Amino acid sequence: MSLNIEKEIEAGFDFDWECVAAEVVSFVIEHENFPYEAEITLTLTDDEGIREINRSYREIDAPTDVLSFPLLSYERAGEFDGLEEDYGDNFNPDSGEIMLGDIVISAGRAKEQAAAYGHSQKREFAFLLVHSMLHLFGYDHMTPEDAAVMEPKQEEILEAMHIVRD
Repeated sequence: MSLNIEKEIEAGFDFDWECVAAEVVSFVIEHENFPYEAEITLTLTDDEGIREINRSYREIDAPTDVLSFPLLSYERAGEFDGLEEDYGDNFNPDSGEIMLGDIVISAGRAKEQAAAYGHSQKREFAFLLVHSMLHLFGYDHMTPEDAAVMEPKQEEILEAMHIVRD
């Protein structure tokens, strides 16, 4: 697995966020039984940076906590059959890894939400990563039916990693 990290700002987290990011991404890949070596890009930015991205790509002129940009689509979330045939161009020719997509996190928003929800910065950051990784695997939460699948899966993964609400 390759996790490409782009830092647009200094995070100022009270934990080693790069180490946590690698652990979470790797764990989600294993938990979901993703059958390929994967490449993911994680960008850490501030509210203004994520607002610009949100405006450019989603036509929403507001900051948010996390954005996910999957490079693959799935017949059904979490089902990975046929990716090699359908997405041969998504394999990095240098590494052989399949490029899953990009994740963008607002560090400031993550810290604010951790304080608002009364849990650690590490837990909020890990939650945002798990949430985004599940989006990269085709999960969504836009309908009640989809949310009923995705939301428990997020908690299951965080609990399995022993990253729980304080």
